[in-house]
Amino acid sequence: MHDITGLLLAAGASQRYGSNKLLAELDGQPLILHSTRALSDCDRVIAIVREGDHALHQVLQQAGIDWVVNPDAEAGMGRSIAAGVKASEASHGWCILPADMPAIRPATTQSIVTALQGGAPIAAPFYQQQRGHPVGFGAEFKDELLALTGDTGARSILAAHPDQSVRLDVDDAGILHDIDTPLDL
Repeated sequence: MHDITGLLLAAGASQRYGSNKLLAELDGQPLILHSTRALSDCDRVIAIVREGDHALHQVLQQAGIDWVVNPDAEAGMGRSIAAGVKASEASHGWCILPADMPAIRPATTQSIVTALQGGAPIAAPFYQQQRGHPVGFGAEFKDELLALTGDTGARSILAAHPDQSVRLDVDDAGILHDIDTPLDL
């Protein structure tokens, strides 16, 4: 069995939300814990967080979720992905999820993990012809993931390797729904 690490990208500044949206209550729990559940089929989950975000660090610690600090959080989502991959370099693949996506069904992630364990280089979910999250990457993309910068995440890798991406059609609108403002919640 191949070891797949779930990377929960939680180092954003929540500027449009007005406060730390990952701590906003949804059904009595912080939003980040809902997003974490989507990664439950991964062998390990690591949240990538901002330095000094003590309230978020405490929530993760109390929930038993590993976390690492992205020292370059201002450099964008790409640096968060790189920090997570660096913290789990021995993994056979990574399932990457922005932490502000609480509605993804665990079964969706399970299909991505299964595809990676079956040898898919990249596995991406689609709902109504739109690609969503989380996206899985096999170990062959470790160096490219470690080199990411900027705020577009791993889109450059997806664009450079369309022939290596396995499309997974899912019945899960949650793969497209992120929380940017209090109204979205």
